[in-house]
Amino acid sequence: MESGAGKHWTEEEVKALLSVWSEKNIRKQLHGTLRNKGIFIYIAKRLQELGVCRDWKQCRAKYKNLKYEYRTVKYAHNSGDVTKTMKFFHDLDAILRYEPVTQLAEEENGRCSVTEAQLNTSPTTESTQ
Repeated sequence: MESGAGKHWTEEEVKALLSVWSEKNIRKQLHGTLRNKGIFIYIAKRLQELGVCRDWKQCRAKYKNLKYEYRTVKYAHNSGDVTKTMKFFHDLDAILRYEPVTQLAEEENGRCSVTEAQLNTSPTTESTQ
């Protein structure tokens, strides 16, 4: 099956990507790595073994889009808007739960409103400032 750059990912393809992404060694390599082409080449090969024909660029783009959408929904939930949702939120939450989310917070007036101590607490134990 041929897949072009504009072809939408099926639910099965996203689930396969999430299953590979959820592996501890993959998460560890992706976390904080800027030059990650080699990791996505490996992910694309793993997906091919699972029957998903995507190149490394498509895998990286989907990874970035899913991560962005997850952080948008997570930020909305933390702000009290529980109406915003996405299909694979709980899967992504399990994968991304322990990653720092400083990029989103740093965009607000150039200052970071989230500290590492806050990242390690659950939403119910956050202190109001």
